Amino acid sequence: MPQPSVHSKAINPSAYNALADALTVIFWNKPPFERYVRGMLRDHSELLARLDFSATKRETSGLLVDLLRANEARYRDLTVHIMLDIAEMKRFPNLEQQVDRDQMVPRAEAAVSVLREWTEKQRGAIREREEYGAAIAEDVEKAQQARLFNEDHEALKRRFFGMYSASDPHRRGTEFEVFINDLFGLYDLEPRASYTLAHEQIDGAFIFDTDHYVLEAKWWKEAIGRRELDVFKANIERKGKNTLGMYISMNGFTSDALAVYSFGTPFITMDGSDFMAVLEQRIRLDDLMRRKKRHASETGHCFLPVSKIFSNGD
Repeated sequence: MPQPSVHSKAINPSAYNALADALTVIFWNKPPFERYVRGMLRDHSELLARLDFSATKRETSGLLVDLLRANEARYRDLTVHIMLDIAEMKRFPNLEQQVDRDQMVPRAEAAVSVLREWTEKQRGAIREREEYGAAIAEDVEKAQQARLFNEDHEALKRRFFGMYSASDPHRRGTEFEVFINDLFGLYDLEPRASYTLAHEQIDGAFIFDTDHYVLEAKWWKEAIGRRELDVFKANIERKGKNTLGMYISMNGFTSDALAVYSFGTPFITMDGSDFMAVLEQRIRLDDLMRRKKRHASETGHCFLPVSKIFSNGD
């Protein structure tokens, strides 16, 4: 797609003529004229080397405009910058100091007014270029963020497989808590590592969609039963009415436990299948949690298998 910018539109020859005319009459004395031109061309010594400031202002202005026009592709931005700068001039201090200022100032105002008409036509193209450039920069930033996000995701997946093959269940449990903290952090869920309250050990906490959650995570050989979920429910209720919970069990939950929490629940659940779907990026963690939360709100059921989400488009 072609870039919709000032670079795709040639500057009208009349605009160049208006620039030469205005540049000639906005100063009367050569020293301020030379200082202005040198200031505008401070980053273009190759142009300054071609100008002869001992010549008349008209000759110097004409030569400069000819040089800009002869290599428009290279100097288009510079040309537009000079045009816009002069078009914004409201006063002409050097002319106001002259005896004939009553004639000089109106002549300068008229020349600047003509140039301003041409710059107004150019502003639309400039705005398009700036908007296009901003959009490109935003796309590049998003692509960079996506690349880093994917790299972090892959690193977490490798860590997960490493834990899966670990032979020490205690060590795996400890690493699993850190892993969950890092995964939730990747999704900006503001995770908090495990902490201890009076008579209670909390595996972690996080914030999702402005709600505060307490977290319990188990990687046991067996499925989590009703007793563990009852204890978790009691822990949540002690935190306050606005606190929710998430219970993670890599090997799932017993049918009787899920049956008890199928009509009303203060928590949602995740199992190993959910984790694999997230780590393989078949579904985002935040999207999965949002769907599980909605399912719990609508049905009272604490568990929504990711397979059901994929099959039903829940």
